[in-house]
Amino acid sequence: MEIRQAHADDWEELRKLRLRALTDAPDAFSSTLEQEAAYPAEVWQRWAEGGPTSADFIAREGGASIGMAAIFVESSIPGRMQLVAMWVDPRYRRRGVAWALVDQALRWALYRHAHEVILWVADQNSAACRLYERIGFRPTGGRQPLASHPALTESMLRLPIEGSTAFRGPAL
Repeated sequence: MEIRQAHADDWEELRKLRLRALTDAPDAFSSTLEQEAAYPAEVWQRWAEGGPTSADFIAREGGASIGMAAIFVESSIPGRMQLVAMWVDPRYRRRGVAWALVDQALRWALYRHAHEVILWVADQNSAACRLYERIGFRPTGGRQPLASHPALTESMLRLPIEGSTAFRGPAL
């Protein structure tokens, strides 16, 4: 398995992964397949390009794209970053792919002097909740309706980076 940071020329691969994620788990994300399938190429190119305030990571195995995660700086709170768009192809789950993606995102955040990483997880996504808790994320008490499905809720989880044991995930 390989985890690497996406670059601008990876936009089509990133688009395909994201649309697969939204198809596979429509109740897990704040956006919908219909919304994102309509995005023009320029949106995907900007997303893949990243920059000093955001990064996307792609997991591959045997030449196939099997997962993704993104992280960005929360400009309103110094030292805070947010993990988003986390997804692993169902055929590759429970093999350490998700942990490896999160590990790379956390390392990117640490390199940029982040103090904490937050994420929002759909409350009904119990597998994701368990994964994030094993990594070391803890509930903050923050809850909100899931933007793509307002009848559902999502909870905010937080991981302080300094002194974290989150970097002890499965070896790549």
